[in-house]
Amino acid sequence: QVQLVESGGGLVQAGDSLRLSCAASGRTFSSYAMGWFRQAPGKEREFVAGISSSGITTFYADSVKGRFTISRDNAKNTVYLQMNSLAPEDTAVYYCAVHRIRYALGSSSTDFGSWGQGTQVTVSS
Repeated sequence: QVQLVESGGGLVQAGDSLRLSCAASGRTFSSYAMGWFRQAPGKEREFVAGISSSGITTFYADSVKGRFTISRDNAKNTVYLQMNSLAPEDTAVYYCAVHRIRYALGSSSTDFGSWGQGTQVTVSS
């Protein structure tokens, strides 16, 4: 079982940037795709960004494309989410997750088997 710990959330103003980190342990990190999801109050959890096990392939929700960048450092067992041009609608708890299947990709929450505890991102207008 993999353990995930997110960090880097906080309160920022619209237009600011934040970088989230997710440290993983307990599994061969480099064999699994990773994803970032978010959940705003009263809303369903939604996909934000995903990255393949190698880091070569990345994909994003339309709402964050061009503003957010996902990356990973397999030597450090860490995945990142760089968030630029933040807007109030980006306010949510952000979660990282590990894909259930080695080397597979996906953007549905059901594709992912282990989740972190989440980190709050709040963007004021």
